[in-house]
Amino acid sequence: MTAREPHRRAVGVVLAGGVGQRVGRGTPKQLIEIAGKTILEHAIAAFDTAPEIDEVIVMMAPGFTGEAERLVARNGFTKVSRVLEGGASRTETTWRALRALDGQDCDVLLHDAARPLLEPRIITECVAALRTHAAVEVAIPSSDTVVVTTPGPYGEVVSEVPDRARIWRAQTPQCFRLPLIREAYERAFADPGFAGRQATDDCGVVLRYLPDVPIHIVPGSERNMKVTHPVDVLVAETLLRLGHGSGSGSGDNDGSGDGSESGSGSESDDGSGGPDS
Repeated sequence: MTAREPHRRAVGVVLAGGVGQRVGRGTPKQLIEIAGKTILEHAIAAFDTAPEIDEVIVMMAPGFTGEAERLVARNGFTKVSRVLEGGASRTETTWRALRALDGQDCDVLLHDAARPLLEPRIITECVAALRTHAAVEVAIPSSDTVVVTTPGPYGEVVSEVPDRARIWRAQTPQCFRLPLIREAYERAFADPGFAGRQATDDCGVVLRYLPDVPIHIVPGSERNMKVTHPVDVLVAETLLRLGHGSGSGSGDNDGSGDGSESGSGSESDDGSGGPDS
C-alpha cells in the first residue's frame, strides 16, 4: 500500500482497437448491437454516467473512428474528449492512449470495450482504491479448476493443477496512476524482447517491468463478462435486457458467481483491451 493521495482527475479509456475475429462476424464486435445499442455504446455509457469519471477517451479500430464518433454524438456522451485510432496490437493501443494523456496528472482506468456490462460499483471502488494504491486489478475468484499442460506425444497432458483458492480471473478496468503505467510501458517498449513476448494485459506489463509495485485487487462481477464468442452475444443481450447493464447499478458485488462468465480470460485475438477482448 502507498500513501493516501489527494483526489486526481480520473480518465476512463475504452479500448476498442481490435476486430474480434473469434465472435465470427464481419464487423468489429464492439459495433455489434445488443439490447438496442452497440457493445461500444454500452461500454462508453458506463464511464460517461459515472460521477467519479472526469474524462473518457475511446480507442477505436483503424478505419472505424468515424463510426465511433457518430455513436458518441448520437448518445450525447459529454465526457468523451477524443476518439483515437488504436494500434496493431493490444499493447500498442494502450500505449497510444497513454501518450494521448501525456503531461496530465490523473488516474487512468483501462477498460475492454467488449465488456458492456460494467457495473457502477466497480468504477466507484477502482477510483477509491487508486487513492491508496498505484495499481488496481479487477478480478473474480475462479470457480473452475485450472490445469497447466505440457506437450505430450499424442497431445497436451496435464502437468500441474494449481491451488484453485489462489486463482483469480482477470477482468477490466485495470487502473493506474498515470506516471506508473507510463513508466511500465516505456520500459516494455525499450526491451528488445517485449515484441515477441507481449503481456496479455496492463497489469502483466506492470508485474514484469515494475515487479516491486503491488497490484491491489478490486472484486469484479460475473456479469462483467467479455464478449468473445458468438454465444457471449446472446448471454450479454439477455443480461442487459434483464436490467443488469452498465446503468443499472446491479449489485453482484462479491464475484462469487457460478463460473458462467464465458470468455473471461486474458487471451486475445483483437488487441482491444486488457485483459484482451
